[in-house]
Amino acid sequence: MEAPTIKTNTALHAIEESCRIVVCALNEVKKYISPGISTIELDKIAEDYIRSNNGEPAFKGYIVDGKSFPSSLCISIDEEVVHGIPSDRKLKDGQIVSVDCGVRKGGYYGDSATTFAVGEISQDKLKLLTVTYESLMAGVNQAVVGNKVYDIARAVQTIVEKNGFSVVRELVGHGVGRQLHEDPAIPNFIPALLHRSRFPNEKLRKGQTLAIEPMVNMGSYTVSTAKDGWTVYATDNRPSAHFEHTVIVEKGKPIILTLLG
Repeated sequence: MEAPTIKTNTALHAIEESCRIVVCALNEVKKYISPGISTIELDKIAEDYIRSNNGEPAFKGYIVDGKSFPSSLCISIDEEVVHGIPSDRKLKDGQIVSVDCGVRKGGYYGDSATTFAVGEISQDKLKLLTVTYESLMAGVNQAVVGNKVYDIARAVQTIVEKNGFSVVRELVGHGVGRQLHEDPAIPNFIPALLHRSRFPNEKLRKGQTLAIEPMVNMGSYTVSTAKDGWTVYATDNRPSAHFEHTVIVEKGKPIILTLLG
């Protein structure tokens, strides 16, 4: 990750513009979430919108461990947690589908994710979506001047676990700005003592931009990676939900840049 920076007004305006495109792209995708549509069709809808607004899909061509991500969106269904690759696979009634979108414009990034219901979903899945979003907003509300990273983590973890769900440990939120992933790392849980050097409990400062993103499993928090090298899924094959906002740290109340309409 790149070191965290306190963003200038120029940078904040650029991040806000990238986030605006992210939100509008997700709203476009939302219109088409229904049984029978393929995930690659959703990916094309988002990419067309992003490029028509002079943005670049942040995920397409993103390289991790020598592998390049092939698509504009990460689309993950049911037990898939994150980083699902769009394909000819069609959505089915009763599924939940997580859509993660990133945009780069003017040299700065915006990042957001939401999990949608496909048709009619079970009460268990509905509760999972509701609790995951509630935990996101609880974490976001802690992103204020003077708080620390673990204040966000504690808020998320408390809501998730009191509802009987679990927070994924292997994947965390992050700073965002000139790079898609910057410090600080934002875990959705309080790390064990021996792991706190990996996730420093930094004090939050005015003007930081953070991507806060709970990934919540209905069952165990353990995950694995599929043979495609990207898709992360719950090892017990139970459903998972993912919500993410990009926010600006401020005094008293953070500014959320990625609220969907």
